[in-house]
Amino acid sequence: MEPAARLPLDETPRTQHHEFSRRRHGDAMTSPASQKVQRRLAAIFAADVEGYSRLMDLDEVGTLRTLTAHREVMDKLISEYEGRIANTAGDSVLAEFPSVVDAVQAAVGVQEALRTANETLPEGRQVRFRIGVHVGDVMVKGGDLFGEGVNIAARLQAIAAPGGVCISGDAHHYAHKALTLTYLDLGTQAVKNIAEPIQAYAVRLSEYEAKHQGQFTPPGDVASPLPLPDRPSIAVLPFANMSGDPEQEYFADGVVEDILTALARFPRLFVIARNSSFIYKGRAVDVKQVGRELGVRYVLEGSIRRAGSRVRITGQLIHADTGAHLWADKFDGELTDIFSLQDEITEQVVGAIEPRLLKAEVEMAARKRPSSLTAYDLYLRALPKYYSMTREGFEEALRLLGRTLELDPNYCAAAALIAVAKVYGTAQGWISNTSEEMKEALRFAKLALAIDPNDPDALSIAGRCMAYFGADYGMAIELSQRAIQLCPNSASAWSQCGSACVYAARPTEAVEAYRRAMRLSPLDLTLYQSMTGLAVAFIQLERYEEAVDVARMSAHQNPYFSSTLRCLAAAHACLGQLEEAREAAEHLLRIEPNFTISDWDRRSRWKHPAKINYIAGMRLAGLPQ
Repeated sequence: MEPAARLPLDETPRTQHHEFSRRRHGDAMTSPASQKVQRRLAAIFAADVEGYSRLMDLDEVGTLRTLTAHREVMDKLISEYEGRIANTAGDSVLAEFPSVVDAVQAAVGVQEALRTANETLPEGRQVRFRIGVHVGDVMVKGGDLFGEGVNIAARLQAIAAPGGVCISGDAHHYAHKALTLTYLDLGTQAVKNIAEPIQAYAVRLSEYEAKHQGQFTPPGDVASPLPLPDRPSIAVLPFANMSGDPEQEYFADGVVEDILTALARFPRLFVIARNSSFIYKGRAVDVKQVGRELGVRYVLEGSIRRAGSRVRITGQLIHADTGAHLWADKFDGELTDIFSLQDEITEQVVGAIEPRLLKAEVEMAARKRPSSLTAYDLYLRALPKYYSMTREGFEEALRLLGRTLELDPNYCAAAALIAVAKVYGTAQGWISNTSEEMKEALRFAKLALAIDPNDPDALSIAGRCMAYFGADYGMAIELSQRAIQLCPNSASAWSQCGSACVYAARPTEAVEAYRRAMRLSPLDLTLYQSMTGLAVAFIQLERYEEAVDVARMSAHQNPYFSSTLRCLAAAHACLGQLEEAREAAEHLLRIEPNFTISDWDRRSRWKHPAKINYIAGMRLAGLPQ
């Protein structure tokens, strides 16, 4: 509900309706001290204007004029059905009725009358109310209504479509027996500040409402909530144009279409197509309802607002089951190059939300009972073990991934993660039989490719494995580039490509790839891996100061990643900072006490030029040969 302060006091309907209420009901305007609180059962009618702030920003005088005219219609109908207006504030109205049937009839009458009144106004300037009706216990003080019954009516109003009516299960119990209306069962709704979920019904007002509000369908055509896919599922809703400029509508739609296309390239995401998500365009929706209707767990929504030559896009990622916000951000830019801005926003939004979806899925799997785990759940449980980058976590991740493939031998992501885990296990010195593990890693990488040759993660991980273990640098780069072509907004694909380039002694390309990965996912749990690879590339390029800077940042995120400490020791040594180099070397040996340069050289099948500066630096740092 918008704040009442947006309307000047001498023009607000609040004054008019309090005066109206006093004339009809004899309100003596007694002092608060003399006002007693009474309780009674009542039918509560709650109404609020959809998009009131937007309308006032577009045309304050015109909106106020329309609102005043609409309120006269509403007040008249409330009075005709024996209602009493209680609380009002700006764009909202609260009334009580002695009968639920009267309250519902008044609500339907109001919406039908206002629909006719709105037909004379442009689409973007129409003032539409949402109305909620409930029957329950209320408290009355000084003529105003309070209590849980009022709160429930207000929550029902928020669920209603603009120009629509939503009633509670209690109100429906009485209304459907007396009124020949069509009711759409919206199921139980968990609403803010109400302990128990409430049953809600939408009242189908007319064929016009069925066509334009999109919320109502005939009885018998109402589908059950769609089952959730066994992977992260998301719908991207049309972004609201808050500019009042129709030209920006196309820009907002273009941003959403680009985001949809980019998300669809992640094979482990289930993304609802544009034709389905755009049915909500122009509607204020409940994300929980969207989740049920489209069968998704996550909803991305946003808005666009233009100010002069600049434009601001806001976005928020919401968990459809709980309504919890997982991420929100804003993006500003100049409209001089609208397509570049559109691409930049798409890249940042997709890069931000993809890892958050994965994090939310991992947390959900961790709460499931072991007896109910699926292959997908086991894979998700393996991820935090892998991210821990410890010997124990590494072993547990491989165990869970093995169970995943037992349940589903065609689980591409599990096979790919086993392959890359073995790369890190070897790099960290946790694997004793290196030769055998190399073969195993390559086998799982090829298995992932065989399962899905167009999976970007499978392609990029296979490329990295072929460079690290197979010394097939040409094939490694080819697979990495193919992964990026398929999914250019995947931070993981860019990072794995950077690693393949490092092993292939192509440091300039590696720097570009790692920087792209870090830009796409600046809060990634594995950011230290990209930073370490970037430090190695800088060492190859003899840019040792930059190598030290980025290796320090990596060590700050994960001080136990031995690859980072090797980089730090080598880069400091190449700068002649031997004390700092030896300190990093000592830290490394505490983590990996059996480390030797020769053993690392043997198990890391990098192209020889890629190793020269790195090995020289490690020797200068005093690491054992």
